[in-house]
Amino acid sequence: MLTTQRKQLILDRLRSTGQIVAKALSEELGISEDTVRRDLRELAAEGLLQRVHGGALPASAATGNLQVREQLAPEEKRALGRAGAALVQPGQVVILDGGTTSLQVVRHLPLQLRATVVTHSPAVAVALAAHAEIEVLVLGGRLFRHSMVNVGASVVEAAALLRADLYLMGVTGVHAEAGLTTGDFEEAAVKRALHQRAAETVVLASSDKLGAASAFAVAPLRELAALVVPPGTPPAMRNQLRAGGVRVDVAAA
Repeated sequence: MLTTQRKQLILDRLRSTGQIVAKALSEELGISEDTVRRDLRELAAEGLLQRVHGGALPASAATGNLQVREQLAPEEKRALGRAGAALVQPGQVVILDGGTTSLQVVRHLPLQLRATVVTHSPAVAVALAAHAEIEVLVLGGRLFRHSMVNVGASVVEAAALLRADLYLMGVTGVHAEAGLTTGDFEEAAVKRALHQRAAETVVLASSDKLGAASAFAVAPLRELAALVVPPGTPPAMRNQLRAGGVRVDVAAA
């Protein structure tokens, strides 16, 4: 089998089964594990998969910058935004992550809602300006332009002073085994810190994130209060994610 054929087989297998085990694939094809690992390295360098110990997982498509991500699954994100906004209750302290789905949450919050929203996203803070009854607290740090969020030690230190009712977390990968992941080391550290300061954490995940993984771990799925997925998410995918120990809710269309 030619190298290009092997690589296409690997990508097709990832789409159909959700993972590659290097040893099993080498035995199936009658080639060395070194050859499989080389193929995986080259595909990972092209951003087509995420290497893990012993093999590979699908790479998240949600790793582009904010402008790129705004074009991904807009209808799904509107549905997730409605579902997320419905979770916010009057009087709560809510941590709202950065990202396009979080902006949809803001757009669906009632203008008369009284609550406190903590965010490390300047874009989310600005979007909340029209909600006169919401107290907005912005955690400052170094601006990570790729995701337009503040990161760094100052954000982590400020997070330690919080006691929030709810954290609506954004990630780039949601996988039953790899858990919740994102593509930047410092951003992952901020998400972990915020997650630890919330009574409940909920992830609103568009379909491009489901069954995929990025390089940096945030938390296992079982630590979530719920994972909210788009309408139309296949039952097989929902069952795979439930195997990670999380409650899976489907957003209304």
